[in-house]
Amino acid sequence: MDRIFKALGDPTRMRIVDLLKEGDLTAGEIAEHFEISKPSISNHLNILTQTGLVHVERQGKFMMYQLNMTAFQELFYWLSKFRGAQAPEPSKNRRRGEEDHAVTE
Repeated sequence: MDRIFKALGDPTRMRIVDLLKEGDLTAGEIAEHFEISKPSISNHLNILTQTGLVHVERQGKFMMYQLNMTAFQELFYWLSKFRGAQAPEPSKNRRRGEEDHAVTE
């Protein structure tokens, strides 16, 4: 969990997560939203990928980045325990845009 909080504690990475909420993007498309070098963006994407918050898939000659919603579900579930609220347990291997098929009461 420490790595996730550290990754999300950086304003650039939080902005990347916000961009990816809207849909999958290439590194170049992400970089267009920043005034920092492409190698810096690549470093931020690597950190987000290593923590499991972002998935990357090759699509032809491009690498497409997308949010790993399972990681965010797990984070929300963990945080909900501090409020006393019971969040539904996260489904495994769920990405942005995929429906959760967990059975709820």
